[in-house]
Amino acid sequence: MTDDRQPADRERSRLDEAAERSGRAVERVRHRSGQAGRIRARQWEITLVISVQAGLAATIAALIAQNLLGPGAHVFAPAAAVGTIATAIGQRARRTFELLFGVGLGITIGDALRFLLGSGPWQTGVVVALAIASALLVAGRGGALVGQAGGTAVLIATLAPMERGLELPRIFDALVGGAVGLLVVALLLPVNPLRVLDRAAAPIFEVLCEQLAELADALRERDSDRTRRVLDRLRGTEADVGRLHDSLSGAEEVVTIAPARWHRRRQFHGYARSASLLERLLLDSRVLARWATTALEYDEPIPPELPEAIARLGRAVAEMRTECRIGDDPRRTRRFVEECAELAGRAAAAGVRSFGDALVTGLRTASSDLLRAAGCEPDDANRIVRRAAGAGEAAVRPPVRRHLHRPRTTRATRARRQASLSARRCGDDERADLPAGGRSAR
Repeated sequence: MTDDRQPADRERSRLDEAAERSGRAVERVRHRSGQAGRIRARQWEITLVISVQAGLAATIAALIAQNLLGPGAHVFAPAAAVGTIATAIGQRARRTFELLFGVGLGITIGDALRFLLGSGPWQTGVVVALAIASALLVAGRGGALVGQAGGTAVLIATLAPMERGLELPRIFDALVGGAVGLLVVALLLPVNPLRVLDRAAAPIFEVLCEQLAELADALRERDSDRTRRVLDRLRGTEADVGRLHDSLSGAEEVVTIAPARWHRRRQFHGYARSASLLERLLLDSRVLARWATTALEYDEPIPPELPEAIARLGRAVAEMRTECRIGDDPRRTRRFVEECAELAGRAAAAGVRSFGDALVTGLRTASSDLLRAAGCEPDDANRIVRRAAGAGEAAVRPPVRRHLHRPRTTRATRARRQASLSARRCGDDERADLPAGGRSAR
């Protein structure tokens, strides 16, 4: 077909399309820059908290070492305190015990080998090699234990011949430094565990809500390029998921060892369960985007209920975050999830093909996972989704009755039937007694 539009109209339409594409590109860049700014702000906040904790711990450890451990260069106490604070968030208590055990192991091996082999460059190499090998055999992997064992072995092998009595102060310094580090984390500057979790989960909630709404719009317009971009965006959340896992570990550590945060334990566990299931919701959303893209590429029919169900799923995610933050009963979340499952059932009854049916199955799976994140047990979540989806299918395609309606049999009806049967039998007996010629013709 030829284009009957005037050249000016065609040129104007091309300019409009170019302007629309440029606007979408600017909007994407603005969104990414804004999200990157929010991530940098959160990272700056975490950096500031850890820096203040480490500085305070080093100061307290140095003061305690100078006033209680006697004269000498007590550099190991603040070093151990800083090592405890700066280690992986959520593993500080375990890393502190690893640090102390590594110091003891390095001192034991260093003293034993120095007594047997003497002091010198090659003796130092042998001591360090054996200390690292022993620590790796004990721990099974690298970490604070291995690093402290090797570092202590070096100090014992090189400094002990020149400065006697180094072993015992080294143990006490490590003990004081680790204890001060835990004290600062647990008592003096404990972070708010729910604030940590909320800030870590915020990017994932935002991505889920925005991209599910975008996926619904793309399905309505049958734009496979947009659904493919949604899939790419959902796949690029690995860094956010990693930060969420670290925050879960750190918040759990705080509510475990910080008395000032013990009253947050119940609220933390509820929020933590919802946050831990976000990764599964991300996977479900990726599946939805992939099946939606494939269905559009194969030109399958998309009932209007399908994009509406995806939009309801995104609203349910937003409601779940709000209700989890305030600790409220997730009634609105369940209502949106039930609506999503019902719309998915309507879409299945309206008529879908292979990939559309897979999209319906993915919606039901995501609905069940979202109910579990909102606090439902797995069996209850599956039952709610099945009931809602079945109601949606029945609304479009009512089930066929298998049996006709049978009237209820009363006692009088049974008596009449019995009397009629008895009379019929009596009539048959009388006809049997008649002669052959007197019988009626059949």
